[in-house]
Amino acid sequence: MKKKILIIDDDYDMCVLLNRFLDKKGFTTEVAHNGAKGLAKFNEEHFDIVLCDFRLGDKDGKDVLLKIKEVKPKTIVIIITGYSDIKTAVDVIKLGAFDYITKPLIPDEVINVIEKAFAAPSEKSFTSSTITPNPPKNKKPYIISANKEYLIGQDGETAKVYKQIEIVAPTNYSVILYGESGTGKEVIAKTIHESSKRKGKPFVAMDCGTLSKELSGSELFGHVKGAFTGAVNDKEGHFELANGGTLFLDEVSNLARDVQASLLRVIQERKFKRVGGNKEMDVDIRIIVASNENLQEAYQKGNFREDLYHRFNEFSINLPALRERKGDIPQFAQFFLDKTNEELQKNIEGYEEEVEEMFMNYSWPGNLREFRNVVRRAVLLTQSGLINSKVLPWEITQSLLHPETQLNGHKKLSGAPVDLKDAAARAEYETIMNVLKEVNFNKTKAAEILNIDRKTLYNKIKIYQSM
Repeated sequence: MKKKILIIDDDYDMCVLLNRFLDKKGFTTEVAHNGAKGLAKFNEEHFDIVLCDFRLGDKDGKDVLLKIKEVKPKTIVIIITGYSDIKTAVDVIKLGAFDYITKPLIPDEVINVIEKAFAAPSEKSFTSSTITPNPPKNKKPYIISANKEYLIGQDGETAKVYKQIEIVAPTNYSVILYGESGTGKEVIAKTIHESSKRKGKPFVAMDCGTLSKELSGSELFGHVKGAFTGAVNDKEGHFELANGGTLFLDEVSNLARDVQASLLRVIQERKFKRVGGNKEMDVDIRIIVASNENLQEAYQKGNFREDLYHRFNEFSINLPALRERKGDIPQFAQFFLDKTNEELQKNIEGYEEEVEEMFMNYSWPGNLREFRNVVRRAVLLTQSGLINSKVLPWEITQSLLHPETQLNGHKKLSGAPVDLKDAAARAEYETIMNVLKEVNFNKTKAAEILNIDRKTLYNKIKIYQSM
């Protein structure tokens, strides 16, 4: 049966051309010349794909998209726009559009996007390979990157991120990545690099949060021998190392103001000098920066240069926390298990059902970094068979217990207290748990709030675990 396409466009000539072209390619098409008529046709008949202009005479293309998604959420909608602004494309994709095409339309591009839409979701962007397509019991299939180092998440929120990567990667735009610690900002930066025209050129990462004010300039731009005490040799900076490729600046808001000023000049002029040197060097790099702090708010508070922010903010991507993309948790659990089995030369088979439930219900304040560490620890402590809850960290097992449940299946700290000692223990336990939850199980912060040292807190936790 022929696939049916609805074309919604107020340009009559464009509709005629698309109609004829798609008919020759074997599709059945219907045409509507404004948003209202398009929605009426959509409600009357079944369509496999809707091609909708972004600017319609009576409605905005975004409004039509939202109405279509409201009626049939799984309908494939492709937006046609004469405005090739990348932010517009991202907006409609976030609202549920599959992709966008810019005018003037190129026939091959139209067909490629339509074919890609019909191939979804089996087709994956960013050349990838499927691991365990027919997984044995206790194993979950997953998709990894071409270099087999990173998992490509399949949750809906993750898919939105990869769609934005697909849009921005081919450009030379600077990108800001926002996200909590451990959400994989460097992985996304590498994915953008590997999906760009700079693939095969250097990808250089620099953690701005670990550098002192004195060393930042040297690390960024290099230095010449004798530039300062300890500069015994010439040194290449990250700009030189990344020339031709991509420079990733993590926690960029930590850079000192004078270093920010130097960075701005380099971005504007595409030239720099080593610290203590006189020779100007040309540089051709793409810059991707990351921050867990909103840089717009940072410059409004005077903590970041506004002009530098606008240089970076050609495009931004917000990375969801792991708790916001729970559909990825089973795949990451298997991926981290496989990687750790390989690293430790073990053959742990999987997870007990209770552990899988804990993974799904835990808040993961440390995101993917914490998840990976939890799995590595569990594999190390498991001799064979399935991973059970006994090898999970205390913050996971106890954070999921209601105060009225048992501690590790032993003595309850709830209900009517047997004596004053039980009542005191219950009160202390509940106080500690409430504070730990408030600070996302950061034990250092919890100890400060409770006005005890970390060692005392750890000892109390061990006591409750043993009860």
